[in-house]
Amino acid sequence: MPGIDETKQFVPLRIAVLTVSDTREPADDKSGATLVDRIAEAGHRLAARVIVKDEVEAIRAQVKQWIGDKTIDVVITTGGTGFTGRDVTPEAVEPLFEKKMDGFATLFLIVSYGKIGTSAIQTRATAGVANATYIFCLPGSPGACKDAWDEILVHQFDYRYRPCNFVEILPRLDEHLRRAKAQGATV
Repeated sequence: MPGIDETKQFVPLRIAVLTVSDTREPADDKSGATLVDRIAEAGHRLAARVIVKDEVEAIRAQVKQWIGDKTIDVVITTGGTGFTGRDVTPEAVEPLFEKKMDGFATLFLIVSYGKIGTSAIQTRATAGVANATYIFCLPGSPGACKDAWDEILVHQFDYRYRPCNFVEILPRLDEHLRRAKAQGATV
């Protein structure tokens, strides 16, 4: 049965949040704020928060900068995952993936379907791993960010979550790079 193993110590992650939008500013970035609030509530650390325009090169440059920073464990983007001409987040980020996380997109679709019905088909949420950093690309609505965090990410970012979680395998994502283990994680 899945759940929290209280005998294990919580391991905080450093998470960067990227809002992709042509119109949002920090004052009205509700999706970014939703993620920032949930990161703090869960006990993780906000490593950075940036807003960029819906442009492939701007998105890719910011994500590349963060995955090049060995102190950042996770990058979460919000916005740009729809079907309009300006929605280019998957095109910008997926070429960076060393490994794509197809299960995230599937599980997010299942969660979304339960909340918004067949409208869930409009998402192109995606995830993967690049340079030993988890990357999640979420839709740009606060509701989608809440659903992804509350139903999936909060559990997978908790080292105590059983039967398995992303934190416990973080030290092995870059076996070829020899990155230090996450503080407190043992494998």
